[in-house]
Amino acid sequence: MSADPVPHPLPLPKASRRGLAQEAADLLREAILSSHFPPGSQLREVELAGSLGVSRGSVREGLALLQREGLVHSVWHRGTTVIDVTVEDIEEVYTLRAALDRLAATSAQRSAAESQLDELDSLVGAMADEIGSAAADDASGARLLALDLAFHDRIYDAAGNRRLTGAWHAVRSQVHLFQLRRIALGHEHYRARVVDEHRELAALLRSDDRETLARRAEEHVDSARRSLLAGLSSPA
Repeated sequence: MSADPVPHPLPLPKASRRGLAQEAADLLREAILSSHFPPGSQLREVELAGSLGVSRGSVREGLALLQREGLVHSVWHRGTTVIDVTVEDIEEVYTLRAALDRLAATSAQRSAAESQLDELDSLVGAMADEIGSAAADDASGARLLALDLAFHDRIYDAAGNRRLTGAWHAVRSQVHLFQLRRIALGHEHYRARVVDEHRELAALLRSDDRETLARRAEEHVDSARRSLLAGLSSPA
């Protein structure tokens, strides 16, 4: 079990005067996903308001937005914390993601434009270039993850289903956080598989093999789930 998070000073950028609650949410999300606030960290409205240069009300609204994304958890009289990475949460999020990704992939197979498929190929090429040029460190893992998420964002765009895209965005931040934990636990498995798995998905999206695409889309998510769970269960 990890030690209790230590409060950090908050040298965060100041929010502008437009859409303060949304901007506060964006800045706090970025801080969480950059590990400024690791899982389990407590988020105190007064400190955050001072750091961001906004009112406590704007911070409170921003935290409510992040709670709807599942990235933070609020309890009455106990404050708000960044979600932890538990087995139950992993199982729930990745099971849901597998179903969403399957539908997104098979929908995109029917409706994607050639330019959208070309963009997926370009993202796979960027992943390969990243692995070829970067040392095996956490920074390169985070860059690979950004390309990975962009690849899946493009599939959802190509699927052309607004409600499906909304469902993806409802869990995307949690997926991002969990994948960052996977990388932190040791991302050799991730680096070894990320290019081949995405290259296969990109090729299947150009094919007429709906059944194999659906299966591979689910297996891709399940591979990530099993890798993360294995990392959590390994001795420290």
